[in-house]
Amino acid sequence: MRADALFDVRGRVTVVTGAASGLGLAMAEVMAENGAVVAMLDIDAVGLDAAAARLAEAGHAVEATVLDVGETARLRAAINATAEKHGRLDVVFANAGISAGPGFQRPEGEIDAVDMTRWQQVLQVNLTSVFVTLQVAAERMKAQRSGRIIVTSSIGGIRAERMVGYAYAATKAAVNNLVRQAALELAPYNVLVNAIAPGPFLTNIGGGRLHREPETVQKFVDIVPLGRLARPDELKGLALLLASPASSFITGAVIPIDGGATAG
Repeated sequence: MRADALFDVRGRVTVVTGAASGLGLAMAEVMAENGAVVAMLDIDAVGLDAAAARLAEAGHAVEATVLDVGETARLRAAINATAEKHGRLDVVFANAGISAGPGFQRPEGEIDAVDMTRWQQVLQVNLTSVFVTLQVAAERMKAQRSGRIIVTSSIGGIRAERMVGYAYAATKAAVNNLVRQAALELAPYNVLVNAIAPGPFLTNIGGGRLHREPETVQKFVDIVPLGRLARPDELKGLALLLASPASSFITGAVIPIDGGATAG
């Protein structure tokens, strides 16, 4: 089979949460650039409008909805609206997430200093919204007996990591098992559920601190055998794989993309 057929996502109705920048934007771009119809969801109105306008001007089929995924009723409505508009739902990237702040390498990240308000915010965005996204997608995809659900996890959900906050580590570990659980249930419906577990990528998470804290960047670089942070566009190949026919026998997987950080 030719590569263009293996990775053909033309016409696939796709939802991407957290699509205004970083990894979510890379997911939206690779799908739109390869012919999918992409609904982009994000809380960042300015960034989302700019990203969607750029893709639309390039001739790609994109739609933009500004919302906070933590508002689960609105999230549910937005995904359902996309499915109703296009008559199906083929691919969902549950990507939106927020930082829990620094890990315990800083005093404010130590376990006895964790702010419980922030803890609840992170759980709502990083876990509850992911579950709701899975739930809505599953309902639609079970009915049509096909679909792909891809969740953004983290290597911080696979192993302990002193540079990520407790709530972030806890939620990413939880979504890994959520993916495995959903994969088992949905396999008979030909709905594939997988997680991408990025290592250190240069994104705006955590208020963009990686763009302004060279010492933090170096700490992350030090755990990566390839010796650098990744660019968001380096996620595109894996995202396209999991959304395309090429991954037809992959489900329940948590796939690191981390420059070798979890190899040792």
